[in-house]
Amino acid sequence: MNTLPDRPRHIIVMGVSGCGKSTVGAALARALGGTFADGDEFHSPENIRKMRIGTPLDDADRAPWLDRLNAWLSDRSPPGGPPSVLACSALRAAYRDRLTRRLEGCAFLFLRVDPATLAARMEARSGHFMPPALLHSQLDTLEPPGPEALTVDAEQPVDRIVAEALRGFGYEARNEKA
Repeated sequence: MNTLPDRPRHIIVMGVSGCGKSTVGAALARALGGTFADGDEFHSPENIRKMRIGTPLDDADRAPWLDRLNAWLSDRSPPGGPPSVLACSALRAAYRDRLTRRLEGCAFLFLRVDPATLAARMEARSGHFMPPALLHSQLDTLEPPGPEALTVDAEQPVDRIVAEALRGFGYEARNEKA
């Protein structure tokens, strides 16, 4: 995928932990009248346990998770319907390829945030299984996407991020509030 698809059927909001994937993804899905899923909800209990104790996931841990996310996307958004929106780290190109395998009309929205801001956000949130100590492993794993993704500054307000995504993907909001 070298160019952004116009009006994609599936939008994957990607980036490292703390960048705002869930918040932006939910707002984008509302603006489009589409379905939203948070990739964190698809992790196995073992993956969550590993992250909770500060152990980074490896490729073997991530593979079945990516396959579950691919299956969710496969079951969503028939042609002509509203798009599905998925929040998923999708840190490496190989993960993005596996995530979108055998799917058409997929687009990535990469939320770019300064590492210091990410650390502050992760320290401030409560109740999440991903500890701030794992941020460095996510940043080390990240292979930022190129022109196959719409990259936005995720330090701006959510409504501005959503508006930029809607424009970038050729959509107009279905309602005024995003």
